Amino acid sequence: MWAIFKKEFRSYFTTPIGYIFIGIFLIAFSVSFYFTVLGYGSVNFEYIYSSWPTILVLAFIIPLLTMRTFAEERKTGTEQLLLTSPVGITKIVLAKFLSALSIVVMTEIATLMYFAIICHFGMPHITTAIATFIGFLLFCMCYISFGIFASSITENQIIAGILSIAFFVITWVFRDFSAGLSGFSFVNMFYNYTEGQIDIADTVTFITFTAMCILLTVIFMQRRKSVK
Repeated sequence: MWAIFKKEFRSYFTTPIGYIFIGIFLIAFSVSFYFTVLGYGSVNFEYIYSSWPTILVLAFIIPLLTMRTFAEERKTGTEQLLLTSPVGITKIVLAKFLSALSIVVMTEIATLMYFAIICHFGMPHITTAIATFIGFLLFCMCYISFGIFASSITENQIIAGILSIAFFVITWVFRDFSAGLSGFSFVNMFYNYTEGQIDIADTVTFITFTAMCILLTVIFMQRRKSVK
C-alpha cells in the first residue's frame, strides 16, 4: 500500500496536476482573502474558506485529483497489472484516496500564510479557524472519495470529471430547492464548521459518506477483477 501511495503521490508532481490544483486554489483563496479580509477589514480567517470563489473553484479542481485515478489505468491498459498485483484492492483504493487527500492537506498548510497575515493585523478566532480546517478536510474527503468512485466506473477521465463536478454542484444547490434538502448539502454542513461548530451529526455524515464511496469503489473493482 505504501508503495502505491508513494507512486500516486509522486505522479501528482511529475505531471502538472498537483501544481495546478495548489496554484488555482491559492489564487481563488487570495481573491477571497482580498474581498473578505482586506476589503472589509475582517480578521475572520474562516470567511475565506466559506466564500464563493473558494467553494466554486474547489468544485472544478477536486476532479483534477480524482478523475485519472482508475480511468487512466483502464485507458492505458495498466489496470490489469494493478488488479493482479499482490496488494489487495482495498489497499489500492485507500492508497489512491490518501494520496489525493495529501494534496489537499498540503494546500491547507499553505493557507496558513494567510492566517499569519491576519494575525499581524488582529487576533482571529483560533477555535473557529481550527474547526474550519477540520470541516474543510472532511468536506474534501467526501468529494475525493466520490471522484475516485466516478473514475472507477469509466475509462474516460473527462466523464469522471464531469460526474464529480455535477455531484458537487447538485449537492451544493440542494438547500436552494427546499429547506428539507439542506441536510443533504455538504456545502451547507461545511458552513457549520466555519461558524465554529463541530457538529457530531455532520461529522458522522461526512465520514460515513466517504467510507461508503470507498467501499463502493472496492466492490466495483473487485467485480472487475473477478471478471478479468
